[in-house]
Amino acid sequence: MRELPLAFVQARVRWLEFPGDGRPTLFLHGLGCTGASDFAHVAARLPGRRSVLLDHLGFGLSDRPADFDYRIESHARVAAAVLDHLELSDVDVVAHSMGGAIAILLAAHRPELVRRLVLSEPNLDVGGGQFSTLLAGRDPAGIDRIVKLTSTPAFAARARLADPVALVRSAEGLVASTDPTPFELLAKLVCPVRFLVGERSLPDADAERVAALGIPVSIVPRAGHDMSIDNPDDFTAAVAAALVS
Repeated sequence: MRELPLAFVQARVRWLEFPGDGRPTLFLHGLGCTGASDFAHVAARLPGRRSVLLDHLGFGLSDRPADFDYRIESHARVAAAVLDHLELSDVDVVAHSMGGAIAILLAAHRPELVRRLVLSEPNLDVGGGQFSTLLAGRDPAGIDRIVKLTSTPAFAARARLADPVALVRSAEGLVASTDPTPFELLAKLVCPVRFLVGERSLPDADAERVAALGIPVSIVPRAGHDMSIDNPDDFTAAVAAALVS
């Protein structure tokens, strides 16, 4: 594990790193998840790459600052700070759900940092997704019960490592989205992008809209939104194919 004290908030962000001499790759997890739980098994099967598995502030092993707003823009600023600290640029970014929205903002606002995006069902619009809509506006004290009642055991296990305040504020950030929205920013990106969607999520309006932009879409079989957990083998294969295409 590595860590970085951040200059703009009294907190330390932490990440796991797989050493390698090849292309650096940043992995960004979704709401309520962690870098290791979602991506360690993926990074381990991408030999030669220098893989950085980031835990967003409030999640996993990173600090839980009470004065952080947990908006998408702020999470993207943290990711950029980590890459600057590591003196990495032109990296491949693999990102899921909330992490996908963060990755799009990172590519839009710091294009020198990003070579390619692989996005698995990212949040693209105002309104958030099913889980973020459920959590937004809730009392953080009751979040643990809501997660247990409404999610899978695998997700609940990961969400236990998240700060309840971070869950609620990040969910609210996803519901409010950004201006321009991640979808509007995605439409203007010049870096290569691959969109991954789980077979169980189909039909998926976002996949159809992204395909209409000319962005390649890959379907991960036997998987839903949580595809790196539902079907890690085919998810890893889809990521690997996207990174070399």
